[in-house]
Amino acid sequence: PRRPGPPETPAASDAARPVPGAPPTAGPAPASAPLPAAPDEWLAPAYSLPALIEMARANSPSLAASQARIPGAEAGIVTARALPNPEVEALLGRQSPSAAGTSAGATGLVGLTLPFDRPSLRRARQEAAFGDLDATRAGVASFERNLVAEVKLRYLDVLRLQAAARLAEQDLSIAEQIRTRVGVRVGTGESPRFELIRADAERLNAQRALQGAALRIDVARAELRRLVGPVLPAEFAVAGNIEDVSEPPAALETIRAEMLERHPELRTARAELRAAESRVELERERARPSFALRASVDRLPEATDSRLGIVVRVPVFDRREGPIAEARAEAERARFALADRELQLRQSLDAAWQRYRIAQGQVAAFESGILREAEAALRVAEAAYRFGERGILDFLDAQRTLRTVRADLNASRFELRTALVELERLRAESE
Repeated sequence: PRRPGPPETPAASDAARPVPGAPPTAGPAPASAPLPAAPDEWLAPAYSLPALIEMARANSPSLAASQARIPGAEAGIVTARALPNPEVEALLGRQSPSAAGTSAGATGLVGLTLPFDRPSLRRARQEAAFGDLDATRAGVASFERNLVAEVKLRYLDVLRLQAAARLAEQDLSIAEQIRTRVGVRVGTGESPRFELIRADAERLNAQRALQGAALRIDVARAELRRLVGPVLPAEFAVAGNIEDVSEPPAALETIRAEMLERHPELRTARAELRAAESRVELERERARPSFALRASVDRLPEATDSRLGIVVRVPVFDRREGPIAEARAEAERARFALADRELQLRQSLDAAWQRYRIAQGQVAAFESGILREAEAALRVAEAAYRFGERGILDFLDAQRTLRTVRADLNASRFELRTALVELERLRAESE
């Protein structure tokens, strides 16, 4: 919306000037501070919603921080696949004779211990690592989906406030016209000066409303820039219209089925459950006996002794009851978290669908009858005031009613589009 400059327009000044042969009027309306420049008067680029989403995906610091977790999870798979390192020992000494028949000289021992990596233990370790990777990737996808939905909401908020600013500009234009007509009627003595005071107050309120709308647009743009990233310039405009409303992405049952099957948050919860169950099996495998191959060569002055055998670690005292119980508790927590998240998404989907249906009915009601009736009532009140059948208060009341209806229609359109954004977020499309 294009906002005017100084509120004292030439039409208002001419209206406040006394008409020849008529009594003096109440004078010009009180001046106020100039209004800020309108967004479409800026030399700033305008961004569409797809462009803002792509910029957010490429430049959002929060999304980059979330994606940085994936290399760490991939490194966990490398760790799980690694084979145990062998142990090498070398000892040097000297043998001193303590009895007849023994020889003096240098001695040495070289030993090698190679642990066995049981296939079941290795498989459990890798399954836990792959579960963590799946959970991390699904978490990043869920974060990206929520970021895109938040960008859409902030974008719609800017469109809503811009529509409200356009309505405020229209209200100011109407208030200016009313003030002009009232000034003429007061100047000719057809109306009391009180009506001019009311018209001045109405115009001042319209100016303040337009100023407030401009400030709220600035705040909404700042929130949008915070989500998209610093690549978005400080001063920018958005392309679009709050009146552009599409149909739901699919039927309710279709959205619910796709959500329960492929939603990133549910995929994250399921992957976390699989990883937790794998860690239970991993702790059980660690509680079983482990084996290692042992080879050594013992060099003595009079002989060389070679040995080859097996080292067995027997879990007699520490049977890992604590780690196994902790892993079971974590798996149980992940199972309940999955059920809870599924219930929350079901409720969110039902609520979003109901909000969509309610907002759709409200928009249809406003567009089909209420708005036209309010506009007709304003025209009737304007004609009655012009012919002296009604006072200025009836005219202003009809204008306020129309203003309220248009504001409610704007809010209903915003609610309708936000409900559609929530339905798109809950729907899990094929990747």
